[in-house]
Amino acid sequence: MIVALDGRSGAGKSTLARMLADRLHAAVIEGDDFYAGGIGLRDDDSELRAAACIDWTRQRPVLDALRNGRDAVWRAFDWAAFDGRLCGQPTRLGPSPVMILEGVYAARPELADLIDLRVVVTVPEDVRMARLLAREGTIGPWDRQWHEAEDFYFQNIMAPQTFDVVLNQLDGLR
Repeated sequence: MIVALDGRSGAGKSTLARMLADRLHAAVIEGDDFYAGGIGLRDDDSELRAAACIDWTRQRPVLDALRNGRDAVWRAFDWAAFDGRLCGQPTRLGPSPVMILEGVYAARPELADLIDLRVVVTVPEDVRMARLLAREGTIGPWDRQWHEAEDFYFQNIMAPQTFDVVLNQLDGLR
């Protein structure tokens, strides 16, 4: 079973994915490994940024391999270097009865045939922003361009009512 665990940045997806992985002995695929949006400010619109943020064409073979009982191998975006390159060491993951693709854009329509359950995690905007500030320290123009892309995605591509499960985390994850 492949679960797409989607939601806005700061909604609690990663925390929930770790909790579920521990309890269900699930494997987690971090969507941020497939970041492809670039390292600078973009001057295109939020629709184009939403389409380009995560490289779903690299996610597909990973999900397909795992779904078919094979190991998956990919190279993650190198967030530490943050210069556009991928990590030198590949990430390897073996199949598991439950696999969680965690991250914004995880439930995108281009992956629908590989996803068994689409879950969106939501929190009030003030909670989300407080989490982001605590995690990032600041929210600058680079971050805001991606928040606008998320706005477009959740308003026009994957509105909450299109998910199988809407998980409202009103008081945060414990």
